[in-house]
Amino acid sequence: MQVDAVVLDIDGVLVDVADSYRRAIVESIDRVYGDTIEKPAVQQFKDAGGFNNDWELTYAAALFVLAGRESAVSDLAAFTDAIAERGGGLDAAEAVVRDLLDEPAENRVFSAWDREQLRDVFQTLYLGTDLYRDIEGGEPPFDAPGYIHDEPLLVDDETLSALQDRFAVGVVTGRPAAEADIALERVGLDLPAEHRFTMDDWEEGKPHPAALRTLAERFDAERVAFAGDTLDDMATAVNADEADDDRVYYGVGVLTGGLTGDAGRRTFANNGASAVIESVTDLPELLDAA
Repeated sequence: MQVDAVVLDIDGVLVDVADSYRRAIVESIDRVYGDTIEKPAVQQFKDAGGFNNDWELTYAAALFVLAGRESAVSDLAAFTDAIAERGGGLDAAEAVVRDLLDEPAENRVFSAWDREQLRDVFQTLYLGTDLYRDIEGGEPPFDAPGYIHDEPLLVDDETLSALQDRFAVGVVTGRPAAEADIALERVGLDLPAEHRFTMDDWEEGKPHPAALRTLAERFDAERVAFAGDTLDDMATAVNADEADDDRVYYGVGVLTGGLTGDAGRRTFANNGASAVIESVTDLPELLDAA
């Protein structure tokens, strides 16, 4: 695969978030409502599309839990399939719940649905007490050590050096800027601000192609590889390729996030991935300079 620029996702590609972001999703719902989804179910929401923002995934999963109290809404696969059929994301999740419930039950669910509290608990669990004060600018609702400190690195210095020596390198992530800074500093990837897009830089989010296309323009690149661990990442590359007649974009699926093994390879391949690799450390071998 010949390229002149490489764009990387952070979560599931550069750092492992199974015991940080994904744990915070599950435990936030449990703290607020006394019930929650299983951690593997997070991937079902990811696969439905439109949940690059883990706060919104938390809100959608909480809706599933609340709806389950009002009816026989207990089949998570059917719930996330219905979200996917509506185009994915939080708006679709809300619409699915409204379709499933009668008006009195619907009113009870949405009255109990507290996105602000869910986000506050999520940030406390993820950041921990001290970082919450620094980043959120207030007192957390409870003390926590912070799951952000439980993110094993998935990339090494040799891989980053090999990529930066041969290609222009950028980042497109759904993380807020402050949390992206922490992860990039930990992995040792020093990028200028104009070579990365975070949640704070980009209103639309994945799979909208704007950020990827903008980086390609800034790099003056003709062929771009985007390495990510979710189907939204692959859709971002596909959408950029369809929208930009002047460049070629490749989606590279990385099997260190929620999609793993042979099943993950097939899922990536069936959703527009140009290549699938076991780890981001395999990326330099996959790519040639254009």
